[in-house]
Amino acid sequence: MRLLDKTMKAVFCKPVLSIEGTGKKIKRLMKQKCVTPHRVAAMLGFPYVQTMYNWFSGRNLPTLDNLVALAYILGVKMDDLVATEFVEVEYEEKEDFE
Repeated sequence: MRLLDKTMKAVFCKPVLSIEGTGKKIKRLMKQKCVTPHRVAAMLGFPYVQTMYNWFSGRNLPTLDNLVALAYILGVKMDDLVATEFVEVEYEEKEDFE
């Protein structure tokens, strides 16, 4: 039998992908590894190198399959390619007391 419902507010720091930060990391790693955007675009089958520049500038993110391939090409882990930032999310936790 439930006697009392108590609601508590809590905060969770949620990690989210940083589009701009990820683009900067990809660009920096490619430069460190001496891999050109034209080479990666060709290896990934892109008709235009502009896709790479859109990543660098934070206009969009690579798809998951392209991140996997890019990590392989650069010899790094996917975690090395993505940048995260944290946002606070407030939520309610309900506890039942009997």
